[in-house]
Amino acid sequence: MLIPTPLGHTGLNINRLVYGTLPLGPLQSNLSPEEGGKLIRYALEQGVTLLDTAALYGTYPHIREGPKGYDGEVIIASKTHAATACDARAHVEQALKELDRSELDIVHLHGARLQNPFLERAEVFAELKKMKMEGMIRRLGVSCHYISAVEQAAENPDIEVVHPLINKNGMGIIDGSAAEMAAAIKRCADNGKGVYAMKALAGGNLISEARASLRYVLDLPGVHAIAVGLLSKAEIDGNLALFNEGVADPATWEKLESRLRTIKIMDQFCKGCGACIPSCSSQALRLENGKAKVEREACILCGYCAAACPEFFIRVV
Repeated sequence: MLIPTPLGHTGLNINRLVYGTLPLGPLQSNLSPEEGGKLIRYALEQGVTLLDTAALYGTYPHIREGPKGYDGEVIIASKTHAATACDARAHVEQALKELDRSELDIVHLHGARLQNPFLERAEVFAELKKMKMEGMIRRLGVSCHYISAVEQAAENPDIEVVHPLINKNGMGIIDGSAAEMAAAIKRCADNGKGVYAMKALAGGNLISEARASLRYVLDLPGVHAIAVGLLSKAEIDGNLALFNEGVADPATWEKLESRLRTIKIMDQFCKGCGACIPSCSSQALRLENGKAKVEREACILCGYCAAACPEFFIRVV
């Protein structure tokens, strides 16, 4: 029997494996809502409780499809990357409409590339607080690639959930090391924040050592759960066994750890507009001879460049 984990002082009890839905949608695998919904439904039936999404991901149809007819608990966390209050409200209203919900369990200020999200997105944060008062949002959170942002979140009384980037190599952390991010995460948890981590596999760069990489993050003080992108029943089963029972079947994980992903830029169509470059917090993109190029060693496969490309010529595959 799976034992739920308290998500800080939020009142939520969740499975330590959070379903990261980004890979299901158009930024990566581009599964149909029916295909993605079947995987989500399977995960829910195996004990997963929290689904992580965002306005950017395009996975609301998949999430709406998955729980149809399911009578267990489904907790949804979304994010807004809006730069204005008007757009933030539109993102939340869109989520409520597409998910057919009257409220969202968690909404994060999507501050991946913001060093001081509460200052740089003060207007947006104020609007999120307003929507919480109106009953559209139950809990406020922030998603961060900056240690400084996690440290600020630890002291912000309005933030209940923190979604930080952390992996054993510190890949993708913008302003310091894995150890420094781990200390900031512990500070958040010590202050009662719920913490579920992202990029434990550094966007696939650590997939060949996935068991050790996931174990590193799971064992960090203050990490209540990890969001993982899941694209098969085997991935769901393998991760649930590892997260909840500490069991890692060698044959299963050898197969999972051999699955590599990469970013694909369609060079023949790229117009060299450069819109993708500022979207990359890892500084893995550059223009070369009028075309976007990726430094694969720096890329964490977050997919934000795919969302930024106006011509949809970038994919994570």
